[in-house]
Amino acid sequence: MDSIRRRTILAGAGLAALTASVTTGHAQQAVPNSAGTEAPKLKAPAHACDCHMHIYDGERFPPARPGPQSRMQSNATVADYRLLQRRNGTTRTVIVTPAAYVTDNRVTLDGIAQLGRTNTRGVAVVHPTVTDAELKTLAEGGIRGIRFTVFDPASAAVSIDMIEPLAKRVADLGWHLQIHMRGDQIVENADMLQRLPTPVVFDHMGRLPQPTPLDHPAYKIIRAMLDKGRTWMKLSGAYMDTKVGAPAYADKLPVVQAYLKAAPERMVWGSDWPHPTEKEKPNDATLFDLLSEWAPDTALRERILVANPEALYGFVKAA
Repeated sequence: MDSIRRRTILAGAGLAALTASVTTGHAQQAVPNSAGTEAPKLKAPAHACDCHMHIYDGERFPPARPGPQSRMQSNATVADYRLLQRRNGTTRTVIVTPAAYVTDNRVTLDGIAQLGRTNTRGVAVVHPTVTDAELKTLAEGGIRGIRFTVFDPASAAVSIDMIEPLAKRVADLGWHLQIHMRGDQIVENADMLQRLPTPVVFDHMGRLPQPTPLDHPAYKIIRAMLDKGRTWMKLSGAYMDTKVGAPAYADKLPVVQAYLKAAPERMVWGSDWPHPTEKEKPNDATLFDLLSEWAPDTALRERILVANPEALYGFVKAA
């Protein structure tokens, strides 16, 4: 047997073993930045999309803001993320530029290119100094929105005063604005958020504080925006703002159910891998399986994982 044929057979055997192990509920290879090795109980539908994750590649793309404040993550390259895709069965992806890179979006554009433009989109971070030519390059590279993470102003790469001017710049591109704010910030900036000329996507369930998240005035603002038809919600970051914790994150269930009741056609799911806010990494199989409890109806889960991301990010509609 020649060496090429032998390598082909061995590679095929390895793939078969991986497939078999995932099918039986055991991932063959551990995923970096993720606890556990088992596959989720929930089977992902074809074309399922992870709408919120980050790539960090310090060797090829050094952080724009070195030091502990950057929250740079190791073992979080495209190759590492592919292991998560094998584990949870998602095939479409939205890469979000993390704070470590400030406004350097090369790592995100590179990730889109590696994973393939057909199944990958990106959300960039920019400042008002960005040129029209730069925005065009980002659009051509698969960017479909810009993110404002202002939850902690001390470490933020952008500021609230940048939101409205940049919204006007990207509206004609058909992009959306992704907002990561605290509840009190949402309340303080409610008028501005509601007059933005672009669709708005709230990160991580709107970061409503426990123990009574639906009583917080930020929920009423988010709900009013959802009711107007141009606001979306990322069902991600279950480990944020929880008092109960893993594995059920039960205090997040009422929040998710309220959003799903309000606008099921504008809910998307994200892993938030490699979980940069968490020192102890969560179990990604557990996080994916939460969808079974949040949305027990199969058709609704498929909407969250497939049809809604197609509408928001412009993926080709599944046949």
